[in-house]
Parts: sequence; C-alpha cells; structure tokens
Amino acid sequence: MGNKKFVEAITSRDEDFARWYTDVCIKAELMDYSEAKGFIIYRPYGYALWENMQSFLDKEFKKTGHQNVYMPLVIPESLFLKEAEHVEGFAPETAIITIGGNEELQERLIIRPTSEVLFCNHYQKIISSHRDLPKKYNQWCSVVRWEKTTRPFLRGSEFLWQEGHTAHATEAEARKEAFDILDIYNRLGKEFLAIPFILGQKTDKEKFAGAVDTFSVEALMHDGKALQSGTTHYLGTGFAKAFNINFQDKDGELKPVHQTSWGVSTRLIGAVIMVHGDDSGLVLPPYLAPIQVNIIPVMQHVAGVLEKAQAIKLMLEEKNIRVSIDDSDKTPGWKFSESEMKGIPLRLEIGPRDVQNNQCVLVKRLNREKSVVNLDELVDMIPNILREIHETMYQKALDNVQLNTKETNDYNEFKQIISKNQGYVKMMWCGKRSCEDKVKEETQATSRCMPLKPEKIGEKCPVCGDEAKHLVYYAKAY
Repeated sequence: MGNKKFVEAITSRDEDFARWYTDVCIKAELMDYSEAKGFIIYRPYGYALWENMQSFLDKEFKKTGHQNVYMPLVIPESLFLKEAEHVEGFAPETAIITIGGNEELQERLIIRPTSEVLFCNHYQKIISSHRDLPKKYNQWCSVVRWEKTTRPFLRGSEFLWQEGHTAHATEAEARKEAFDILDIYNRLGKEFLAIPFILGQKTDKEKFAGAVDTFSVEALMHDGKALQSGTTHYLGTGFAKAFNINFQDKDGELKPVHQTSWGVSTRLIGAVIMVHGDDSGLVLPPYLAPIQVNIIPVMQHVAGVLEKAQAIKLMLEEKNIRVSIDDSDKTPGWKFSESEMKGIPLRLEIGPRDVQNNQCVLVKRLNREKSVVNLDELVDMIPNILREIHETMYQKALDNVQLNTKETNDYNEFKQIISKNQGYVKMMWCGKRSCEDKVKEETQATSRCMPLKPEKIGEKCPVCGDEAKHLVYYAKAY
C-alpha cells in the first residue's frame, strides 16, 4: 500500500510536464521553497548533485591552469555602469541595496548578477606586463537576478554557479580558452551527466551582453524544449578598454588584454531531471548520483540479514562505490518506491533466504531489470554495471535528440513542426535580426545556436527569401 501511495504523489510526465517536474523536485527532496519568492532551499540530496558536478569541473579547471578566487557579493553602482552594453543587458534583473544599517547609502550597491566588472576592476590593478598574463580565474558563488517567473533550478532569483574570467595577451589565445572550456562542458555532459549537448555559436541577438561572441552547449528535454546548459564568451577588448586593463608587451608597446568569461549553473540539475526522469521520479546517471547503490534488507529483524547488508556495504565502499542501507522501519515496498523516486542507479534487496544462498537481488533503476547475483561476484560486477547504465542513458538521450531533430527549407513546414513542440528544427538564416524576431513572434521558437562547423541545407532564408548565411538550430526553450 505504501508503495502505491508514494508513486501516486507524482503527476505523469505526459499529463502535465511542468507539474511532474515540480513534483520530482519536492518528492525526491532536492529542494524546498523559502519564504522569499524565487529563492529556494537546496536540500542535502539536491546540493549533493551540485557538489558532484562542482567536483568534476573543479578538477578539470585546475588541470588546465585555472585558480579559484572569490569576489565580493556587491558592486558599487558607478563601477557597474562602466560597460554600457553589459549594464543594459542586466539592468532589468538587478537587485539594489539602498540602506545599510539604518542609513541610506551614499552610493547604491548592486547585488552581483554576474561578476565581469569586479574581475575587470581587479585585473586593472594586477596586470601591467605580458609577464602577468594569462590570468585564469574562476569562482564558485551565487548570483541574484530578479526574475518575474521562477522555477526550481531552471530560473531563480538566486542561483549557484561557477563563473570563469580570464585575461590573455592575444585574441587567438582568448578564443582558444573559450573553446577549451566549451569542450570541458561538453565532456561534463557526456562523461558525467549522460547528456548529449549540441555545441554552437549564439546569434548576436542571443549572445551575452558585452561579448563579441558567445558559444553554448544546448540540451534537449523530454518535453521537446531546449535548455541552454552552459556558455562561454569571447569578450574581446571592450571591457579592457572600459576598465583600462592594459599590459606592456615584449616590444614595450601598451595593449589592452583580450578577455573571456564562462559559466554553468544549478540549472544543470534541472537538465538531469528533465532528460532522464520518468513517472516514478528521478533517474540519476551513476557517476553523478550521490548514492550509487541502495541496499534494502528485507525482514531485517531476522538474524544475519542486517549484518550481511552491512558487510556488503563495507566491501563496496572499499571500491569507492557510494552506498547506503535503508534500515528504517518502513515497509520494503515503500523503500523500493523511495529508492526509485530518488533515482538511485542500483538497488540491492537481501532477505533471509538470500543470506542462506549467498546471493542478493539486483535491480537497475533505469529499466527495473532484476537479476539474482552471487555475493562473491557482486563487488567486481558493480563498477561494470554502473558504466553500462551510464552508456545506456547517454545513448537513450542521444537517440531522443536525433529522433527529434528535423530540418526544413520551408517556413510553413517549420511553423507546423514547432507547433507540435518536437525538439530542434534546423533551418537556414540570412543573418538579419528581423527574420529572427519574426520566427520568435510567430512560433515562440528561438535560435539556440549555429553549428561550430558551418552546415548548409539550402541557399535561401525560408523566412524572407534572401541569400542564407548560416544554419540555425531553433527550438522552444526554457
């Protein structure tokens, strides 16, 4: 009975995807709502997902010579206003402190929506020679953007993220940095989250405020909508000129630095939920999962059952497998259901007869496949099973992207495909903002990115009939 009651608490994905998503966030104990709208509480299980992503990325960043720093939470308004295009992009989302203690502040303080200006101001003080370059900094922090419509992990007034900010002597070096980081993000998707990303360049309309070029990794959700999952920006010398960040090169000439910035955020948690989850809750990729194996003792009051479960746990932990034992007084059915809700990749069931026969029942969360496994073979099998699950999940997500990527040279056909909300549609584009605006106005689809390697499926822009310059991936998006 407990099992049924627990599962019924989730709305079906196909019935109401938005409601299903919120149900999973709450029931899998990833987050809770706080008293301030748009500011969520990251519960231990949800925060553990972020910690694991953080761990993967932090190692990769440090391997490539990046150092972690921490910048202030607030930006003096005069500093924030220094880069005009950047300010215009973020002004509608800023939260501003006007009172400190009981006194009105002489200068208002912006709670950081992003930290370009803080890094620039610091770089201006510490960079003077080519010997000071490159500067490759990253910070882990939260930012505040005053969003009108919020949804857990996907769009919040406050969210957690990493933001990298680098300064280089040449454009080539800075552009290489932007692509190197894009590759790290892509590998995070493939090797850790089991999410296939599409990599590309943003149009001028969609690029980051103040950037010369923006590149992104885009993911496709189960409901056919796209999610921008990470971005890297080549900032050029615009910020350097605004903040007077110059260096003396080897020939003694004074030059502005070339900069990049880049980031991913806790919206990746939302991506994992929506790409892999099902009507029973989360389905977590094994390398991301806070708990990889959940041992459930059945009839645990019988002598030897709990002891055997604990012995298995110790053996698996020696192999660096993340393991838990559910020895609570809930019914086995409830425990199975809860394990499914939390998306734990493997469940081991062990009862008195299993102890007698030196075996356990192994259940994969991904497809509920059950098998009886000899305990002497179990420990060596688990790493291989986890790897297979990861590969299967990645392939399943990749199949979904390929199945739901269409291409057309006919604007009416484009509108029909988009109206059914079926993933990506590839279409040529003339490069004019007016055509991009028309597509969004008439279909709610936005340009997600242009492939890094130019592709061509037609000669004309289907929207206006002019000569086409770029192929664009369009989709409705979060």
